[in-house]
Amino acid sequence: MDRDRSGDVIVVGGGVIGLTTAIVLAESGRRVRLWTRDPAERTTSAVAGAVWWPYRIEPEFLVGAWALESLVVYEELAERPEETGVRMVEGVHGETDLDGLGPWAAGVKGLRAATDAEYTGTGLWARLPLIDMSTHLPWLRGRLLRSGSQVEQRTVTDLKEPAAEAPVVVNCTGLGARELVPDPLVRPVRGQLVVVENPGITTWLTSVDHSTEASTYFFPQPGGLILGGTAEDDAWSLTPDPRTAEEIVARCAAVRPEIAGARILGHRVGLRPARDAVRLERESLPGGGTVVHNYGHGGAGVTVAWGCAREAAGLTRPAA
Repeated sequence: MDRDRSGDVIVVGGGVIGLTTAIVLAESGRRVRLWTRDPAERTTSAVAGAVWWPYRIEPEFLVGAWALESLVVYEELAERPEETGVRMVEGVHGETDLDGLGPWAAGVKGLRAATDAEYTGTGLWARLPLIDMSTHLPWLRGRLLRSGSQVEQRTVTDLKEPAAEAPVVVNCTGLGARELVPDPLVRPVRGQLVVVENPGITTWLTSVDHSTEASTYFFPQPGGLILGGTAEDDAWSLTPDPRTAEEIVARCAAVRPEIAGARILGHRVGLRPARDAVRLERESLPGGGTVVHNYGHGGAGVTVAWGCAREAAGLTRPAA
């Protein structure tokens, strides 16, 4: 007799969204296989900064709940930073005030206006999760494997491929959804970073000018101080631009002069999977089977990962 396949799910995409969604499904009792074109360390998620904060993601009225649900998880994971890669770190979001944020801001403990000593100008002080993706992604994969799930390196060109092997498919392919679905609404927002030897900076800072493609931020991670950045719409190049790198260092050094002489350790480029709104919905495939889409998280995939994963997992269940 054939094995009952009703509980089988294939998650396509091995970045932070795919891994987190697969974990939620597996730990709820589903039989999960994760198909990923690239190892987690080579996904866009691996390039992330990554501080918890809803950034370049819509729609705001849904994002807030997803983000706060994820914040609770990261606060718990921060109790084991060496294992999970999650730490609670203080910092300032420059050019930001409480009036400019949505209702979700009330759920962030301790969020307040920055003092003059903390930041020159308008800013918000916060103690937020800062995630070292070089530790966090392998930890997520290990947690998934410990659940008894399988991780397979496979390139998918049509959602019919996983649908032929499982009754439910969860599409967490990020920018790949542009061709796979296909969904022309998904577009890249290119981000370039510079990693330098940390000259002793222990707090993070962001200062984002939404009217330009350039911004200023730095995040102290175990492997160095990550400097950024850019947000270039519809730019596909994964090659670091030397002039852009120089400008990033100069902007960060204008805030913290000690950065100017820091030894450069490396350069990173990632393509954020932007969309006018996150696509998180259930769809019936023409040839049978169900696909749940969970992609288009822009610059906040880490921030909303657990909230979106739980909603996606719920959508895999038959409607009551």
